[in-house]
Amino acid sequence: MLTKTAPLKLPIANGNFVNDEVVLDTPVVLAPMAGITNSAFRTLCREQGAGLFVSEMVTARALIERHQETLRLITPGKGESPRSVQLYAVDPKVTELAVKMLVEENLADHIDMNFGCPVPKVTRKGGGAALPYKRRLFSSIVKSAVDSAKPFGIPVTVKMRIGIDNDHKTYLEAADSAVQAGVTWVALHARTAEQMYEGKADWNAIANLKEHLRPTGIPVLGNGDIWSGQDGVRMVNETRCDGIVVGRGCLGRPWLFKDLVNAFKSSGENSERYLPSLFEVREVMWRHGELIVEYFESEDRGCKDLRKHMAWYLKGFRVRQELRRQFGMISTLSEFRTLLDQLEDQPYPVEVGEKPRGRTSHGRPPTLPDGWLKDPDEMVHLELEDAFSGG
Repeated sequence: MLTKTAPLKLPIANGNFVNDEVVLDTPVVLAPMAGITNSAFRTLCREQGAGLFVSEMVTARALIERHQETLRLITPGKGESPRSVQLYAVDPKVTELAVKMLVEENLADHIDMNFGCPVPKVTRKGGGAALPYKRRLFSSIVKSAVDSAKPFGIPVTVKMRIGIDNDHKTYLEAADSAVQAGVTWVALHARTAEQMYEGKADWNAIANLKEHLRPTGIPVLGNGDIWSGQDGVRMVNETRCDGIVVGRGCLGRPWLFKDLVNAFKSSGENSERYLPSLFEVREVMWRHGELIVEYFESEDRGCKDLRKHMAWYLKGFRVRQELRRQFGMISTLSEFRTLLDQLEDQPYPVEVGEKPRGRTSHGRPPTLPDGWLKDPDEMVHLELEDAFSGG
């Protein structure tokens, strides 16, 4: 049976929402994923089920420099509300400027801070999952974001990992700092930076964090290994977290949000599963194609971006090898429709379709700046992040 889960509330006092809040009856959040969660994909997920859908990560520097591609990344889809933006920053002052731009220009209703990215190009400069190890810097950045957003009624949340590795866990202390700074909730991807996306997520860490923050009343969201609606219910049952964050589980499966809604409405294991046939998947694929072409304002660029999703959509289904190859080379929507019409209907392949997908990078010691682990209390001044956003 599902542990009774209260709706997840996001207080937004900018005058755009009834009672100055958004209530998520299904406490599910789409995790920002570089190169994936653009407004086209977020729209696709919204059409499938309820939740909160966060943009791709944008860097504070690229935002204040008004890079065209970064501004595209934070542009909401038609009817998208609330507008959630994930921000990556390594400097408190630049954080302040970026957050003030978002709130003063009414570009976001919610800001999520990224402290969980484990990729080398980010951690080698002290950013992402490496940054919480430097306690004073982490606290300064979060406080800068909260203080800049608060006068405009915009909530700030944080997403982090367990730590750098098993010998350098930071999540409990970092969560304390974030709560003291005034964040609305804390989301934990239950892996270390060293793990990347390898192995099983440690849900015990989510349970520990929930218990640790229980006296504060601040919600804790869990992330890691949610491949079905039943997994979402199980995470809540086992960890007592207040909500879940879904990342790789929805790659090629945006209907996972519908499955999660069904699971949270019922008893989890006895919920009515949503398992689309290949013909139903085919129409979701087509809808994705329409949305991505509209998003990029280019059929050529949209179809090229769509190619990477094809293997995820077709995973586990019986599809001729040559047809799979052609899906990976689509260049026009008419060509895409022709290929879709060649698919033969069949039931959803549960045994394969609900296995891990997306990034499966093997764990490796994280790349860090020289001497990074010597003194966690050192107030470092990092080189400003590259002016890149998204993938």
